[in-house]
Amino acid sequence: MSNPGSRADHDKFCRVEGWSEVRNARGKAVQHHITYELRLSDGRVLRARVSRPANTKTYGSGLWGAILTDQLCVTEEQFWACVNDSELPNRGEDEDELAGNALPAQLVFQLIHVARIPEEQVAEMSLDEAVAAMTTYWSRPPR
Repeated sequence: MSNPGSRADHDKFCRVEGWSEVRNARGKAVQHHITYELRLSDGRVLRARVSRPANTKTYGSGLWGAILTDQLCVTEEQFWACVNDSELPNRGEDEDELAGNALPAQLVFQLIHVARIPEEQVAEMSLDEAVAAMTTYWSRPPR
């Protein structure tokens, strides 16, 4: 990590990407950190904690790496593009086309464990290829 960000950068990233500030049980702001959550389309919920005050004090390189990978789940390049240019990181929401071509779990299981096709090969298959492979397997006479 070449350029650790500051608390203010961390806070700005969360605000630009549209993270929600978390409140405590009494509905007030959390006192020791500014805590944000981001719900992703895949069901995960990311949580980030920015130390108060959100000032220009920079993080140490170890903590900075953990913030990027564990809290924000972005690369350093994605972080700075968001902070400096308001370019939102790609979180996969625009990959509906890929989801439409995803193989059903039961079909993947059958390909790997019944037809004995290597997992790496199955991962490269389109839905049509996977169905054709299983159809071919089922058409063979029993051994």
